[in-house]
Amino acid sequence: MAVTTPAERAGTTGRRGLAPALSVLIGALSSLIGLSWDVQWHIDVGPDTFFTLPHLFIYAGSAVTGLTALTVVLRATADERAGRELDPAVGGRAVGVFGRTFAAPVAYLVTGTSAAVFLVYGLWDQWWHGIYGFDATIDSPPHIGLLLSVSTTIIGSLMTFAVARRERWGRAGVFLAVAMLVAFCTITSLAFNGANQGIHLVDISIAFTTVMLVLTATSFFRTPGAALLTAVTVAGLQVVLWVFTPWATRTYADSVGLPVRDYVEGVPAMPNLIPMSLLGVALAVEGALLLGRRANWSARVVAPVLGAVGALVITALAPVQRLVTRGFPLAGFDYIALTCGVAALAGLLAGFLGWRFGLMLRALVPTEEEAR
Repeated sequence: MAVTTPAERAGTTGRRGLAPALSVLIGALSSLIGLSWDVQWHIDVGPDTFFTLPHLFIYAGSAVTGLTALTVVLRATADERAGRELDPAVGGRAVGVFGRTFAAPVAYLVTGTSAAVFLVYGLWDQWWHGIYGFDATIDSPPHIGLLLSVSTTIIGSLMTFAVARRERWGRAGVFLAVAMLVAFCTITSLAFNGANQGIHLVDISIAFTTVMLVLTATSFFRTPGAALLTAVTVAGLQVVLWVFTPWATRTYADSVGLPVRDYVEGVPAMPNLIPMSLLGVALAVEGALLLGRRANWSARVVAPVLGAVGALVITALAPVQRLVTRGFPLAGFDYIALTCGVAALAGLLAGFLGWRFGLMLRALVPTEEEAR
């Protein structure tokens, strides 16, 4: 009788978990690319229908993630009913659904549920287009639901890779999923567009989510360089979207015979919302954490402080980024100062939550005994 070593068993687990995790990641990436493309289409061209190519990218992404999650859940359910031990390294520990009718690995339960909810909001969006025609704004009720659903899908993708933290591909997937969340949440933050009264709530929201996610990755890995590598991944994704989005918009407009508007600036909207100051903030986080380790500072204290400082810096430099890239004039000093003050307070919560979320992701990782 052949005896497998722990290394061989780990390799088998890695191969089992890689395919569905990669499928979910590709689906989420398709939705992210489709969203950036769709936003630019509305700005540069305007007219669309429910079945435009950018929309199909978004919906195909959710279809891929939903079908992948369904396949994993059905396979896990079949294994459990056959008396086979479920592998917690594939999507995490299984939880019972509908009175244990199904056994669903927790990461794929999140992914599958969000994909199903996305379908509901998609039907609502189709109805909305039929009643009101073209969308004049991105923050319509069905759009907000769609955006939140895709955000949750990306969170599910992050969980599938976090479970495989011991694998190289698992660690790489965590960085990419976090970067995708940072990029995607910039558009979700536009839901506050109509509430920018006295303070710039969109800038505050973007700073909050960005800092929280960077500290989530830092807390999860607990190794020097995690914050900086997260920022580098975000910057790489930003460059890709910056190049692809305007090119795809113009190419698609030419292919369907629609003109591009005369006042198009050439600066892609969604990639320009991603904070370019994040690399500097990540370097500051790395330095502060290095000092904290040497001085034995408590992470419970350091994380909120880092969140406050990071959110303050990102919010303060957001108007500068718009000035440099798009020529937007700076707002008054009082407006920027008040916005930065609120952002710093929100950053305290972002730092606290980010560190806690990192600990929650670590809890998904199977123990050495479970991995065997």
